Amino acid sequence: MLNKIFEYLKRPKLYEESSAKFWDDEHISKGMIKAHLNPNLEAASRRHDFIDSSVDWINKIAPCGSYKKILDLGCGPGLYTQRLAERGYLVTGIDFSRRSIEYAKQKAEEKHIDIEYICKNYLEIDYEDEFHLVTLIYCDFAALSHKQREILLDKIYHAMKKGAKFIFDVFTPKNYEGKTESNTWHLNDGSGFWKDDTYLCIESYYIYENKIMLNQYVVIDKQENVEVYRIWNHCYTKDTIIYELKKAGFEKFEIYSDVSGKLYDEESKTMCIIAEK
Repeated sequence: MLNKIFEYLKRPKLYEESSAKFWDDEHISKGMIKAHLNPNLEAASRRHDFIDSSVDWINKIAPCGSYKKILDLGCGPGLYTQRLAERGYLVTGIDFSRRSIEYAKQKAEEKHIDIEYICKNYLEIDYEDEFHLVTLIYCDFAALSHKQREILLDKIYHAMKKGAKFIFDVFTPKNYEGKTESNTWHLNDGSGFWKDDTYLCIESYYIYENKIMLNQYVVIDKQENVEVYRIWNHCYTKDTIIYELKKAGFEKFEIYSDVSGKLYDEESKTMCIIAEK
């Protein structure tokens, strides 16, 4: 047991994967959807008042009359898709979590709103010249490896019509200022976020070259089963994100501080990008 723990506590290779699924884990997904649906919690999703502001802004800069069809990647339980559909957009939402997609479908049926929901890894989408607008909100983009980002941008570009917009956000270096590598642990007595019974969690934070960060969680249950969950992230400046977008073929760009359209500020911890095909 100790040898296994020691092995997991070694510094992981860059973009080394988790030992277990995270987004679609039967227990973890329960806590995730609760976090999504808490209107005042900024965890799995933005706070709901911010989401309302985001949808207002999206409707302003990409009005339904000109940007009818929307693809929302990482849609979760439909917090954006439902609001956008209520504005008259034709919306397709894709997410890897079965629980989130099932919840989103149920809510759409209850409200008699026509939204297409697909449970799928958005790295596997295969559209061609179909959408006027693509969204990927709450800094999901930078959780991907360099290769995965290249794949996703190519798929998004092909999914978009000429003149379509891709709206997404990323963290900036300001979000990580003052943070240092660390290792901590805690014992959770009873059901918690990671398991439905008592567990030990060893949490590590690593900093790599090229502004890449890792939050790692080694979780040990009462039966001495060990799982490791790795959540990677990457931060961007205006120049570095535009460089990646240009490589994918995008030509026009607008930069904001967040997905509510706040004017860009060099001190902002997030950055919203509108890339036009």
